[in-house]
Amino acid sequence: MPREGVASAPAARRTRRLTRHALVDRLFHWLAGGSVLLLLATSLLPVLGLEFAWVTVHWITGLILAILVLAHSVRAVCYQDLASMWISGKDLKRGLRDLGLGGKGPDRAAMIVGKYSLAQKAIHHAFSIVLLTAVVTGLLMLVRIDAPFWNRNPYWLSGGTWGVIYTLHGLASLLLVTMIIMHVYFALRPEKLYLTRSMIVGWIRGEEYEKYYDPSGWPLESNRDGDR
Repeated sequence: MPREGVASAPAARRTRRLTRHALVDRLFHWLAGGSVLLLLATSLLPVLGLEFAWVTVHWITGLILAILVLAHSVRAVCYQDLASMWISGKDLKRGLRDLGLGGKGPDRAAMIVGKYSLAQKAIHHAFSIVLLTAVVTGLLMLVRIDAPFWNRNPYWLSGGTWGVIYTLHGLASLLLVTMIIMHVYFALRPEKLYLTRSMIVGWIRGEEYEKYYDPSGWPLESNRDGDR
């Protein structure tokens, strides 16, 4: 029997705060999210008839987003575990089971098999592709405007090439609107609020870890600041 006033080991594990997102990763998430929202506002509101001087704000915000994406990519490659974001066979089996196509298994099979679920990995990869498309095409489009450090050169690429670039940039913008709506919807669902909290404060509770995660996929030994 544990001494009075001293929590048992299982109780201590349930109340323990486990680091899920380091501060630098949370800052990237919110700064990048804010940048994307500002970019969408400055590009779509004029189309809806709200006139204001949006071009300068748009391209400066685009440069900030490009720097954030570059910094995050360097951090992910050099300082974090990229394998934790790969979609594995276990992830796919869990996804099929969630859809009712994989049969039933033991309780552990119903838990998240790693630090990130299949849905989280999929939306991460989707955002990566769409954001990179928007950033790269946006950087190319900078040569068509006058800025303090360069003069515009609309003839740098052919008309057909510019058409492709503008089409990809616009498509990426529209996809981002849809993806952000989906992202916010799932982030506000009651069973996902603990994940939303972790993106604000950085941690989840031990009881949430025990309820949702298979420790073989995300062992406690890997729980440290900066761990992906």
